[in-house]
Amino acid sequence: MKNILVLCTGNSCRSQIAEGYLRHFAGDRAKIYSAGIETHGVNPRAIKIMAEDGIDISKHTSNNVNEYLDIPFDYVITVCDNANEACPYFPGNVERFHFNFPDPAKAQGTEEEIMNEFRRVREMIKAYSADFIYKHIA
Repeated sequence: MKNILVLCTGNSCRSQIAEGYLRHFAGDRAKIYSAGIETHGVNPRAIKIMAEDGIDISKHTSNNVNEYLDIPFDYVITVCDNANEACPYFPGNVERFHFNFPDPAKAQGTEEEIMNEFRRVREMIKAYSADFIYKHIA
């Protein structure tokens, strides 16, 4: 079984969404973790937009990357430039991937406009996650 870590700045939005979709698409073929360089708590809007797509991330926790330094990861996916630049060294044969998704938590406007940005980013992460599992987890 492969170990996959999704890493972001605060482990509140993008990495949480990716963890949810990677778990969904991988099923029991991989163990998925997410963490942040810092911990900001799971964003309630991320929980809401994932629930809209039938995935419950309400029990996810916001974890610091240092909690996982002893896990032998096969893949580390950074989902923002800050995490990519600050990503610690993981020993072993770890493949790193990077995609800088927009941060929906920075969206401004009405609640509807903000939620639409969360949905837009969710769909980007969903497509990336499905493709990643298809290509790397047989």
